[in-house]
Amino acid sequence: MSVTSQPKLELHLHLEGAAPPAFIRGLAAEKHEDIGGIFDARGNYAYRDFWHFLKVYEAATSVLRSPDDYRRLTLAVLEESAASGVIYSETFISPDFCGGRDLAAWRDYLAAIEDAAAEAERRMGITLRAIVTPIRHFGPEKAREVAICAAETAGRFVTGFGIAGDEKILEPKDYLWAFDCAREAGLGITAHAGEWRGPDHIRATLAALNPSRIGHGVRAIEDLALVDELAERGTVLEVCPGSNIALGIYPDWRRHPIGQLYDRGVKVTVSTDDPPFFHTTMTREWDRLADAFDWDQGVFDTLNRTALAAAFCDADTKTRLEKQLEPRA
Repeated sequence: MSVTSQPKLELHLHLEGAAPPAFIRGLAAEKHEDIGGIFDARGNYAYRDFWHFLKVYEAATSVLRSPDDYRRLTLAVLEESAASGVIYSETFISPDFCGGRDLAAWRDYLAAIEDAAAEAERRMGITLRAIVTPIRHFGPEKAREVAICAAETAGRFVTGFGIAGDEKILEPKDYLWAFDCAREAGLGITAHAGEWRGPDHIRATLAALNPSRIGHGVRAIEDLALVDELAERGTVLEVCPGSNIALGIYPDWRRHPIGQLYDRGVKVTVSTDDPPFFHTTMTREWDRLADAFDWDQGVFDTLNRTALAAAFCDADTKTRLEKQLEPRA
C-alpha cells in the first residue's frame, strides 16, 4: 500500500529533533563550530540510547542561537514534512532553547518561527501550530518560566502546552503549577508519558495534569484496565512507532502495541517524533503500519480524523483541513 500522496496530520513533532543533519552541520560550519562528534560516518545523528540521544539532541540544538536560525530551521523541517504529504503539523518548541525563557527574547524567536510557518503554508500548503514545552529534566521552576512565556503568547499559533524530556525525573504533580497556568491561558494540554515509564506513570499524569492527549502512552498496553480507561476517557495517544522501535522499546513493527490499542478502542494517532534521528518520515510510518497490521485506507482515514478532532487549532482551521481530507473525485 503506497500512501505517499495522501494527506496526513501529525501531532507529535519536536522542532529541533526534526532538523535534518545536513542543516545542523551547515549551520555549525557557518558558525565555525565543531560538533562532528554527534554524527556517524554517513552523516546521520549518532547515539547509544535514549539518554545519550538527549545529549546529542541538545548538542545539535546548541548551534541554533538566533531567531533567524529558527526561521531557517522551521522552513527546513516543514519542507521535509510536506514532502510526506503532511498538511497539518503541531510542533513542540521550548523557550528553554529559544531565548533562555526570557519573555522578550521568546517573542522574537516565536515571531521568526511563525513567519516561517506562514511562508511554508503559502509555498507548500502545510499548516503549523506550536505546543510550548518545558524540558522535564530542567526542573519545575524553569517549567514555570516556560509556562509564563506560553501564557503570554497564547493565540492562533501557540495553541498547546506539554512536557518532554527525561520521564524518570520527578513526578507529573511537580509540574502542576505550569500546567494550570497554561490551561488558564486556554492552551490545549498534552504530556509525554508511558514511553520510558510504565502504566503507573500514565495514571499519575492523567490524575495530576488531566491532559486531553498523551505523548506516546504506548506502555499502557501493560495494563489492560488502563487501556480500557483511556478508551473510555477518550484520551488521544500521540503514538510514534518508528521512534519506539529505533530506541529499542519494541523489537519490531509487528510487535508494537499500536495495533492492539487501536483494536481496543483507544484513540491513536501517528507521528514521527524526531524523524531524522529515527530514520523515518510520515510516509514510512504509514507504509510500515500498513504492512505490519494489514491496515487499509479506512484505518488511516480514522487516524487522520482522530488527529483532526484532537488538534489544538481553531474551528476555522479544522474546517479547512476537513475539506482537504475529503476523498478526491
